[in-house]
Amino acid sequence: MGVRRTRKNQIQADQARSRRENGERKSKERARRDERMRNLIRSGKPPYTPAVQSWLSAKLGKPARLITAEDIQAALQS
Repeated sequence: MGVRRTRKNQIQADQARSRRENGERKSKERARRDERMRNLIRSGKPPYTPAVQSWLSAKLGKPARLITAEDIQAALQS
């Protein structure tokens, strides 16, 4: 095995360790963001800010321009 292979293995090991260490923190951050976005949707009305539209789009798996009021209610329930 050469130096490139050794370096590649080290990078893979570092990335796996990083995912383990940061994954728990990131899942907590995602939960906080989800709650914050739900509160913004409940307190606001369309048109939503780009951040809220992006979050809805990711949650619903469809472009923001195709999101309906029923879709928004479904996102709030989940």
